[in-house]
Amino acid sequence: MFTSLQFLVVFLILLQFFIEQTLSKLNDFRMIRLKSQVPSSLDGLMTDADWKKCTNYNIAKSRLSTLENIFSTVLVILVILFVYPLLFDLLPLSKDSSIWISAFYASCFLLLLQIPMWPFEWKRQFVLEEQFGFNTNTQKNWILDKAKESMLSLFLGSGLLALLLGLHHWGVQTFPTYWWLFAFLAFFSVQILLMVLWPKFILPLFNKLSPLDDEELGSRLLNLAQKTGFKASAIEVIDGSKRSRHSNAFFTGFGKFRRIIFYDTLLEQMNHDQVEAVLAHEIGHYKLGHVPKRIFLSFLTGLAFFGLLGFLCGNPWVYKELGVGGQYVGSLMPLILAFALMGSAFTFWFKPLGNYLSRKHEFEADRFAVRSVGNWNSLSSALRKLHVENLSYPTPHPWVSAFHYSHPTLLEREAGMKSPSTCS
Repeated sequence: MFTSLQFLVVFLILLQFFIEQTLSKLNDFRMIRLKSQVPSSLDGLMTDADWKKCTNYNIAKSRLSTLENIFSTVLVILVILFVYPLLFDLLPLSKDSSIWISAFYASCFLLLLQIPMWPFEWKRQFVLEEQFGFNTNTQKNWILDKAKESMLSLFLGSGLLALLLGLHHWGVQTFPTYWWLFAFLAFFSVQILLMVLWPKFILPLFNKLSPLDDEELGSRLLNLAQKTGFKASAIEVIDGSKRSRHSNAFFTGFGKFRRIIFYDTLLEQMNHDQVEAVLAHEIGHYKLGHVPKRIFLSFLTGLAFFGLLGFLCGNPWVYKELGVGGQYVGSLMPLILAFALMGSAFTFWFKPLGNYLSRKHEFEADRFAVRSVGNWNSLSSALRKLHVENLSYPTPHPWVSAFHYSHPTLLEREAGMKSPSTCS
């Protein structure tokens, strides 16, 4: 007999699937309708042949995503209704079990849930990306990546879950009312530490990072960083071409551990003016405080999550609705795994708000870049180059853009660069 909470979660998952597929179909119909020639608003962006290739690529991605969403939706519903309750009958996951054993079993369970999705990832890499000329990966390297990801996920997942269970065990004995607050502060501190360690110790497990060897470009970028007051420990190049011809740039870490990282494919595709504009945009995120703002937002959402854990933990009704036995009342693990499985059914509805804030930051960073390099043409041409080289679709359906896109569309960004606030 299923509980009312299980029915609610399944309903929300199906509603989420319906909305996502509706948006996807609206976007597909738009792409098909505009496929015959490049829209006049994008005159000069691509040739008609490249435009058709771009359209075909994005439609193919959409169709594969539809199959993936159907499979994942069915899988998560079956797991929530049948596997999740059975899990607590088979494994030692109660508050009286060993913390490390519970954390290890739970991490293994979450890892096993990812494996059924691997065939879709393989098809995306070696069929779809291969068909459109983006794939440079080998099947051997792909398998090796999955092995590394799995081991890392198991190691970090077990460690973080053990930390959380240990904090809960200590907290309920020391501060029974506010244990969740102390647990959150400790847990959040560890997350910040991992952000610092990631570019130094984890990223190199998958990619090779090397210093920028173009002295002229390096000099320009360092001059830009000095002019804008941006300090970074290094400007490095990542071997993205090892797996794909897609290109990107980002900076990672913060404080003295901050690093500017360019994909080698991006440096091959762009001239120095365009690379400088891309860096100016990334510096804009730092100078305008977007990183601490996002960390603060993460702090607030994490605090709310732990507060909810504190409120729900020990409530017999919650455990009954989750379908686990009464012996688990007061245990944290059923709640953690429930959030891992069911959380997206609730957080999905806040996604447009998060994307709205992200797009706002992108507009601000674009304007900062224009002021820093003295013109908007360099950044505009860089964005256009990224769209052409990556076959990114520049004119999605407005509803799709508003709901799913963390970045403004190309035309929106160009209009934002030219607005009066650019020069303020």
